[in-house]
Amino acid sequence: MTLAQALASAQTLGLARLDAQLLLLHALGRRQQERAWLLAHDTDELPAAAAAAFEALCSRRHQGEPLAYLVGHKEFFGLQLAVDPRVLVPRPDTETLVEWAVALLAGRERPAVADLGTGSGAIALALKRRVPGARVLAVDRSAPALAVAAGNAAAHGLEVAWRQGSWLEGLDGPFDLIVSNPPYVAASDPHLAALRHEPLSALASGPDGLDDIRTIVAQAPARLAPGGWLLLEHGWDQAEAVRALLRSAGLAAVRSRRDLAGIERCSGGQRVELG
Repeated sequence: MTLAQALASAQTLGLARLDAQLLLLHALGRRQQERAWLLAHDTDELPAAAAAAFEALCSRRHQGEPLAYLVGHKEFFGLQLAVDPRVLVPRPDTETLVEWAVALLAGRERPAVADLGTGSGAIALALKRRVPGARVLAVDRSAPALAVAAGNAAAHGLEVAWRQGSWLEGLDGPFDLIVSNPPYVAASDPHLAALRHEPLSALASGPDGLDDIRTIVAQAPARLAPGGWLLLEHGWDQAEAVRALLRSAGLAAVRSRRDLAGIERCSGGQRVELG
């Protein structure tokens, strides 16, 4: 079987061409950036061991397993992060949250930042890379998830403090920025079935998807420094409800930001300066 024939067989399973190419590169032990190499060698014979590995990978992808789990990594904000079923796969939409956070931290000297529900460490590490002077604390209730995050920090030489816990419980602050991409999918949402390979605890949050956001909004104001911000990622239809929660908690300058698709993807508010 040639490389071209292997890719064609993957497409008969319904796999996207890009997915098939990346899986084939992984089976061959080549870098994900070498798609051009595949085109240049499409008549090469696929070694038997690589063919068996590729077939197994395609089968798993066909059953809905995320591509990132199969190849073992996902790029986020210019960082290649190790991911596996212990953590949620970082989404490009979350880069909107990071961009907003970076803008708010500009000009602050050694700002204190808390990333809640850090998972793979994507947000915390992206912020530390873009704002090297920031003192970043990343929290997750899952010890296995923190192990993945700490490994990613070590791989990139980024210093972040890790803590196992539930949101802001046990933390005093004050923080100049609290940021979170918490679970926000309604527990009955039918789309969860397509995400069955990812940790449910990082996805679903009560009947309307807002249980964890309510908890964070309730806890955050007392732990924000004067002028500090709380930023939250949320679902495509939750911006108005999240803004209402932020205002009811006494935060000011409440607003939302849209992702590249034009969807209000994250919302935030600021603790009013005292005096």
